[in-house]
Amino acid sequence: AAAGAAGGEPLWRMPMRAQYKKGLDSSVADMKNTGPRPGGSITAALFLKEFIEEGVEWAHVDIAGPVFDTKKGLATGFGVTTLANWVAAQGGK
Repeated sequence: AAAGAAGGEPLWRMPMRAQYKKGLDSSVADMKNTGPRPGGSITAALFLKEFIEEGVEWAHVDIAGPVFDTKKGLATGFGVTTLANWVAAQGGK
């Protein structure tokens, strides 16, 4: 969130509620990689969480909505500054 704030791209922690994980249930696989429309970003994060080892810091940066300005017909570049700031901050670790 700090990298986003520094770049003018506000972020927030998603509510990773278990009730949303039900949307990933599948009758033919361990789970689906898409959930229902409500909570889409949250179900995407819950899906990714299944593949992250306990104790590893991670983030799901969902840029699908703000990445394109339909009025201008152009990409916004949203998320690029946040990612660049985060990578730069990792250099000292």
